[in-house]
Amino acid sequence: MAEQYNGSELVVKALSALKVKYIFGYPGGSVLDLYDALFQQSDIEHILVRHEQAATHMADGYARATGDVGVVLATSGPGATNCITGIATAYMDSIPMVVLSGQVPSNLIGDDAFQETDIVGCSRPIVKHSFNCRDATKIPEVLAKAFYLANSGRPGPVVVELPKDILNPALKFDYQMPEQIDMRTYNPSVKGHSKQIRKAVEAIIEAKRLVIYSGGGIILSNTSEKLTELVEKLNAPITNTLMGLGGISGTHPNFIGMLGMHGSLEANKAMANADVILALGARFDDRVTNNVKKFCPDAKIVHVDVDPTSISKTIQAHIPVVGCLDTVMEQLLRGIEKSEKRIDRAAQEDWWQAITTWRAQKCLSFTAGVEKIKPQTVIEKLYQMTSGDAYICSDVGQHQMFAAQYYPFKSPRQWINSGGLGTMGFGLPAAMGVKMAFPQSEVLCVTGDGSIQMNIQELSTCLQYGLAVKVISLNNRSLGMVRQWQDMMYEGRHASSYMESLPDFVALAESYGHVGIRVDKPEQLDAALEKAMSIKDRLVFLDILVDESEHVYPMQIKQGAIDEMWLKKGVKA
Repeated sequence: MAEQYNGSELVVKALSALKVKYIFGYPGGSVLDLYDALFQQSDIEHILVRHEQAATHMADGYARATGDVGVVLATSGPGATNCITGIATAYMDSIPMVVLSGQVPSNLIGDDAFQETDIVGCSRPIVKHSFNCRDATKIPEVLAKAFYLANSGRPGPVVVELPKDILNPALKFDYQMPEQIDMRTYNPSVKGHSKQIRKAVEAIIEAKRLVIYSGGGIILSNTSEKLTELVEKLNAPITNTLMGLGGISGTHPNFIGMLGMHGSLEANKAMANADVILALGARFDDRVTNNVKKFCPDAKIVHVDVDPTSISKTIQAHIPVVGCLDTVMEQLLRGIEKSEKRIDRAAQEDWWQAITTWRAQKCLSFTAGVEKIKPQTVIEKLYQMTSGDAYICSDVGQHQMFAAQYYPFKSPRQWINSGGLGTMGFGLPAAMGVKMAFPQSEVLCVTGDGSIQMNIQELSTCLQYGLAVKVISLNNRSLGMVRQWQDMMYEGRHASSYMESLPDFVALAESYGHVGIRVDKPEQLDAALEKAMSIKDRLVFLDILVDESEHVYPMQIKQGAIDEMWLKKGVKA
């Protein structure tokens, strides 16, 4: 007779078969049977966080850096609801995640039992799919489907609700893991339609002012090398979204910088003046387009995405192509190679001359501080000291934009940030997830005095698991991006944007067992960074007091065209 397993053991056995290495979670009553099953095996390591939101961000960071599915385990009720922000963060950025949530026993569901919350209902708008598993024998199949859904097509988070009764250790069942997953209602496109490919190739070759605009889809689909090949074959300028940074090396001569709200002048000008835009794995987010009525009026748009609902959602595509980027780019490359038409290189040279003129304005130039440290200086020095090889995990705010602008990312999956939801508190636990995946790599968390306090309790988790992350806090004693908007749009009325009481971050880091370093003068910065980078086996918290009056520029002018920008305080493009 084949060996049988209880529901909790079925969960663990299925996760092991799905090659899960880590589960990030926090125990509670409804999932204690599952925790007991985890305790009795050694294939999967459970990482005990200090708050369930941090578990989701750790799993998220791990998934972004590795491409694998991040796994979260939380108890019912408040444990599950604490995951909501992290689920939404992953959903907005299309990150593969499976969240296992406990639930009260099946016979009590709907009775407002202790710690009961309808997590499937709560999370429905922010998940790719969800399962309420009421039958223990279905656990392996449900988990296999959850992982398949999370990591195929356009990736995203999947919630699996597990009522306590199906995890009962006293009840035994057969283990049946499906050999393959077949879901009739879910069949994401892989290959682009041949007619649309022909149209796209024709538009690309006939373009006089082509721009390639790539987004997070390039990272998620692991198509960075094909993107670079396409750029070089066409000799086209390329711009990345915030989520697409690293899709092509930030030092590549064809890279014209990030586009959008805080994008480079040359990127936004090129988009505004393009006659053809080839959009690859990007969704024309409002932080890119600015006023959609003024967006690139003379451009023919070729939009490639695996998710058909993303195409023409905000900007009408003239040539839509639905399919996996890996396959579609191969089709485009072959089509360009076989085409009898040739690119107008003379027109292309004129186009590059225009871009060179915009580049010459050096929109990211700034004056280094004499009495106060400029945040831009910190990021530039981090790039120099890490030779551009570090994983950079950011929180959300001015520091996020400075990191995106001043750290040229060499590789995909090197830049880890919350782009779509803009989640403060993401940076530290995401960096922890990356460090779990790549313990020998340098992992930096670029944060601010506001963001770091959202999940600062995870310094305790870092000590428990020896996660030697470097925390770089650009401390401007305020909610910097809020303050910037108040300066620019509210006549400097700083309503609730200044942090009038802050902890001693150095002492706080040391109280958690880590190394704390305070930097408040420009002449101290180099030595402090060198000391921090030299400490390899401990977390270092660098509290760097930066110029609180600094703004992030360039910045699009609200409700303007994509290239209507502030270059500096009071200076328009």
